[in-house]
Amino acid sequence: MTDRSHPGDGAGTAVKVLVVDDQPLVRRGLSLILSPDPSLHVVGEAEDGEQAVAAALRLRPDVVVMDIRMPVLDGVGATERLARVLPDCRVLALSTFDMDEYVVAALRAGAHGFLPKDVSPEDLAAAIRTVHAGEAVVAPRLLTRLISTYVRAPVAAAAPAPPAPGTGELTPREVEVWRLIATGLDNAAISLALDISQSTVKNYITSIFGKLDVRDRAQAVIAAYESGLVTARTGNGDQAERSG
Repeated sequence: MTDRSHPGDGAGTAVKVLVVDDQPLVRRGLSLILSPDPSLHVVGEAEDGEQAVAAALRLRPDVVVMDIRMPVLDGVGATERLARVLPDCRVLALSTFDMDEYVVAALRAGAHGFLPKDVSPEDLAAAIRTVHAGEAVVAPRLLTRLISTYVRAPVAAAAPAPPAPGTGELTPREVEVWRLIATGLDNAAISLALDISQSTVKNYITSIFGKLDVRDRAQAVIAAYESGLVTARTGNGDQAERSG
C-alpha cells in the first residue's frame, strides 16, 4: 500500500484518486498515466480490497479506481464496504474481464462506473472527472451488451402496462417509461414511442430514478431485470454477441 498525499502539495483543487489493483505493474502504470493531469491527484495505491478500504478511510479520496478481481477482498466487496462507510467516495470499477455479471455486480455494489482496462488514458481521466461530478460512466459497449444480454421486452406497448411487483410508487405511465429505458431507448425514442415531449420524458425519468433509488440508466436496467418488469434472455446469448 502506497500513500502519496502530502499537505501543501498544490493539489487541493484536484480530484483525489486512489488506485487499486493487485498487479504492481498495472497499479503503477495507472498512477503514472493519471499523475500528469493537473485536474487529478493520485493520493495512494492499494493492492487488494481490504487495503483499499483502509486507505480510503485514511486518505479520503474523491474517486477510487477499483480493480474487480483481486485476492483477499475483491473489488465488488470493497465497493460495498466503501458505499457503507464512505458514501461520498465514488468508485470507478475497472476490469480486464468485461463480462456482464461483473458489470451488474459492481453497479449493484455501488460503483458509479465500469470501464474495461483497455480504455484510453484520456477516457479514463475523463471518466474519473465525470464520476467525481456525480454522474455515472459505463463504457458504451458494456451498457449495450448489458441491455441486449439481460433484457428482453417489447419496444412499445399500445397502452401503459400494469406495475410490476416491487416497483414502489411508480405510476403505470412511469412503469412504461421504465420499460422502454430497459430496452435501451434514449429520451428521443421514448418521446416518439409514447407520443409525449422530451421534456416530459425527462420529468418521468427523474421521478422514476427517485422512486427506485437508482442513479442512472444502467442501474435502472438492472432494477427492471430484477423486478421482473423485463425478462432475462435464455440460450447461448448469440444475439447479445451480435449486438455488442
